[in-house]
Amino acid sequence: MRAVLVQAAVDHQQPMDRRVAHMCDEVSSYAGADLVVLPELWGTGYFRFDDYEQTAEPLDGPLARALSETARASGVHLHAGSIVERGPRGRLYNTSLTFGPDGTLLSAYRKFHLFGYQSRETALLSPGDAVPATDTAFGRMGAATCYDLRFPEFFRAQAQDGTEIFLVVAAWPATRIDHWRLLLQARAVENQAWVLACNAAGRQDGTELGGHSMAIDPWGRVVAESGAEAAAVSAEFDHADVARARADFPAFADRRLAVGGD
Repeated sequence: MRAVLVQAAVDHQQPMDRRVAHMCDEVSSYAGADLVVLPELWGTGYFRFDDYEQTAEPLDGPLARALSETARASGVHLHAGSIVERGPRGRLYNTSLTFGPDGTLLSAYRKFHLFGYQSRETALLSPGDAVPATDTAFGRMGAATCYDLRFPEFFRAQAQDGTEIFLVVAAWPATRIDHWRLLLQARAVENQAWVLACNAAGRQDGTELGGHSMAIDPWGRVVAESGAEAAAVSAEFDHADVARARADFPAFADRRLAVGGD
């Protein structure tokens, strides 16, 4: 299978509708891929906290409809990064959307761990309360958004539920890019799973984003990686590698504690 990680930078000189149209055109250009992954809050910009309210939309809003149509027209699975979702009772969420190649919304994952360090996310948004899982033709996919990466139990809970591929979207700063690489490889190794991670690029309100989107196999090997600038990186992956790795090195069978105490 082929995945394309679209490491985008937000152009705040463009109105929101133009940003969305540009991204949809970008996704369409990868129509031959099986999976396209976008970064966290690529439309609003993670660090543009004052824009969260005005760019928030419900899951049946214009942005989600545009992404659904783009997935359908391109015939790809689209993990559309995340949007600021306007949910019930006016609550806002950082929500990742996954669409099937027919445009169906397969999952909507609300970011579980909100980031408070030098960030207003915890003040503006509500956390999600569900651990994601999506079954596809190329394996069971889990999801994580940026700060989730620092919580290994979040990934282990998904692995125990059969996840073979983790899709990680982020707006991870350049100042902590070494943490990004270290944690991504650790999550792949300890769960013996593929990790496909798409970070943002560019500068947002004084914060330089780190880029370095990458695909990591179940042995922790980086098989594809971008640099720091806006780019797209293509990676071949096979979810059957997960079963082979887990059979060859059966670490899961030696666990004495499981998430949830099972």
